[in-house]
Amino acid sequence: MVAVSRYGSIGRAAERENIAPSAVSRRISELESRLGVALFDRSLQGAKLTQAGEVYVDGCREILRHVADLNTRMVDFATGARGSLRLACTSSVLSGRLPELLATYAKLHPGIKLEIQEMSASKALSALDDGQADIALVADNNDLSRFETEIFEDDNVLVLCAPDHELADTLSLGNMVAFQEVVEYEVVGIHHSGALDRLLSVAAANAGRTLGERVNVETFPSLVRMVEAGFGIGFLRSTSLHLLAGTDVVSARLSDDWAHRSLVMARRSSSPLSSPIRVFLALARKTYMAEPA
Repeated sequence: MVAVSRYGSIGRAAERENIAPSAVSRRISELESRLGVALFDRSLQGAKLTQAGEVYVDGCREILRHVADLNTRMVDFATGARGSLRLACTSSVLSGRLPELLATYAKLHPGIKLEIQEMSASKALSALDDGQADIALVADNNDLSRFETEIFEDDNVLVLCAPDHELADTLSLGNMVAFQEVVEYEVVGIHHSGALDRLLSVAAANAGRTLGERVNVETFPSLVRMVEAGFGIGFLRSTSLHLLAGTDVVSARLSDDWAHRSLVMARRSSSPLSSPIRVFLALARKTYMAEPA
């Protein structure tokens, strides 16, 4: 029930839960027959919860949370450093310092099983709500009001250029620069319309300008290469700074308020803290505080 409501499709839910779609459909039909109510409105577009279905799924989520919390409490009764850590993360988080942090964590605590799920922020927070994740790592521009949060990593917007570009001397100074100072230059763009692209378009519109995209590419590594080759300036999140390794590309942070965000660790305030979770949080805090500004 929870999976179908989350994905809005019996087929996608079946794939996620490793069950045949026909079995999922049959179980829901049997449940509806037993309860005497329709839980989903089914159509070619998918499966949408009815009002009764929303109430039922809320109850299912509560049960899943209780089971997850009970399992968490039991971890500390086990002998030795055992247990699991379940993280739901966005691609931005996995592009940053998380892999190295997890490598350190795994080395220090080899008995802890790591379960890492990469998904959108909304799905990561749903997994947290459903008791399917211990911690969700997402950007702070999501609705986090119902969770406990703390900063995991800064994720600011950088402007890039080739070393012989007109902006190179300015960016090489190590100071932050305003978007207004760079918006007039030709930009290497990205074909897909992601969050960063939308953010830049809005900022340009607010400045009364249009970003002049000389060339478009499909990925950020390609963007870095085209910037390095002199096709224009580019924009990148600081969690992708590793893509500049081995290049001559010059970069600087944007000073505008909209260009600053944080990636945060979110937890349900009512969920217990098992030893694996406590250790991860402590390591994340320690390494974040040790990072240079």
